Amino acid sequence: MDRMIYTAMSGATATMHRQQVLAHNLANVNTTGFRAELATFRAVPLRGDGATTRVFALEATAGHLDTPGSMMSTGRNLDVAAAGQAYFAIQGLDGLEAYTRAGNLQVSANGELVGHSGLQMLDEGGAPINIPPGAEVVIASDGTITAKVQGQEPQNVGRLKMVTPNDEVQLRRGDDGLFRGPEGEPLQQDPQARLSSGMLEGSNVNPVSAMVDMIAAARQFEVQMRMLQNAERNDQTASQLLSLTGG
Repeated sequence: MDRMIYTAMSGATATMHRQQVLAHNLANVNTTGFRAELATFRAVPLRGDGATTRVFALEATAGHLDTPGSMMSTGRNLDVAAAGQAYFAIQGLDGLEAYTRAGNLQVSANGELVGHSGLQMLDEGGAPINIPPGAEVVIASDGTITAKVQGQEPQNVGRLKMVTPNDEVQLRRGDDGLFRGPEGEPLQQDPQARLSSGMLEGSNVNPVSAMVDMIAAARQFEVQMRMLQNAERNDQTASQLLSLTGG
């Protein structure tokens, strides 16, 4: 009896986690450069004396969807979209180098080039990028940033650091929505990475698919709840039969 309870209980918990992942994806359907989070079920045997036949159903995060989102033309000089699987380097709140696909850049009041949540964009040396006051900024396809102040010659103020993960070096999403390399170590600059200026990449979340998956998860949760109710009824019936036999 308890085997059924373990399976149903852990399955319901895993389904609730999947709903949270799907809801988070759906909430970010309009977030620039957002990567949909993937989730999958896995079975984990329960360890302990007399419990080796019990198995938990757990929800595991399988990573994120790498499919690029739709490109939107904005015509704004500070809007950039990374090509292929490239990511922009940005400094996280923890002070470590992180990565994002969001390319809606701004110049802060301190003259720093900032991106996602006002965090500093990093150059190929891993340092912040400073923009002269009142300068017009142009970002080339290789990430080179040129600033032109009226009445002065254009000057190169740096190059956006761009990295491209692969099968050997993969990125993992943090709780802050930014991606980081293995063990939090910075990735090497990819000299072949390119971007499109005046463009933004949208979220790669498919809202229709996310809604369908949420409905399926809700129905699956209902099935798990019915299994728990059946287990309770079976237990009550077994207790009544044992009482009759004992009498």
